[in-house]
Amino acid sequence: MNLSAAEEESAQEIHIPADIDWEMLDKSKFFLLGAALFSGVSATLYPVVLVKTRQQVAQAQLSGIRTTFSIVKHEGFRALYRGFGTSLTGTIPARALYMAALEVTKSNVGSATLKLGVPEPTAAAIANAVAGLSAAMAAQLVWTPIDVVSQRLMVQGSHPSCSSPCRYVNGIDAFRKILNTDGPKGLYRGFGISILTYAPSNAVWWASYSVAQRLVWGGIGCYYYKKDDESNENGSNMIRPDSKTVMAVQGVSAAMAGGVSALITMPLDTIKTRLQVLDGEENGRRGPTIGQTVRNLVKEGGWLACYRGLGPRWASMSMSATTMITTYEFLKRLSAKNQESLM
Repeated sequence: MNLSAAEEESAQEIHIPADIDWEMLDKSKFFLLGAALFSGVSATLYPVVLVKTRQQVAQAQLSGIRTTFSIVKHEGFRALYRGFGTSLTGTIPARALYMAALEVTKSNVGSATLKLGVPEPTAAAIANAVAGLSAAMAAQLVWTPIDVVSQRLMVQGSHPSCSSPCRYVNGIDAFRKILNTDGPKGLYRGFGISILTYAPSNAVWWASYSVAQRLVWGGIGCYYYKKDDESNENGSNMIRPDSKTVMAVQGVSAAMAGGVSALITMPLDTIKTRLQVLDGEENGRRGPTIGQTVRNLVKEGGWLACYRGLGPRWASMSMSATTMITTYEFLKRLSAKNQESLM
């Protein structure tokens, strides 16, 4: 589906480069380049994710900055990348599955809704929401075990304030010990709530992104219309934004959508992290249920405890969304079979 946005009351029309759907992509180039590009994005944002995870499992409320300084002071700078190797190993197949499900669903749902006579803006929002939902559910099949292992590694450390004893040598050791202690279900702890967290989060994000883009492009169209009203004698009403403007709009729209999604799904993410990090069945003792986890959080700091780590998560999701979408759109253009058709 092509995205073309304009203010209806203005006579301006913004010509945006054509969207690239699944059929237009060189699949091998898409997945190979995607693995490289998104590995770089993951490496950049990983320390923020680690700080957010530490805040969520801590018994007391600490700011993201104080948590970061505490980690660096007592455990060294390398501690900010604890578990990164494991996370990266899972990110590549999970991201590939995510991108495939996203593009296939978006293309099919978008075409189907347009055929039903749904207006193009609404069809775009629906297609993006359904695609985000299906992509998140597909990716969690791979990502949940990696998430469990990497988060266990994230929270272990030598400092007393760390909520987990230092007992895992590396990701393979953590994987083996979790499997021996809890069996396969230990690796999929929190899978249900992960789906409840990431599926709606992705649906909200992609739908919000679609709406945000239209709002931003509408504002740009209105700006150009007023500008032309003041100094325009020509009758041209077609605006052709350059690639930098397109990328800037995508980045701003992604950040707006990321902030909305982070705020809505934060309590679920905190509960999910607690469930995945806490030990399971050991010496006849079972890990806490979702209800017990919620009660423990409320007891520790009231309902606001469910929003621990909101600052880093908001920053992480906004930065991740901005870098992800600009990288993703760049990736799609690099992977397009026919470059000339994109102009």
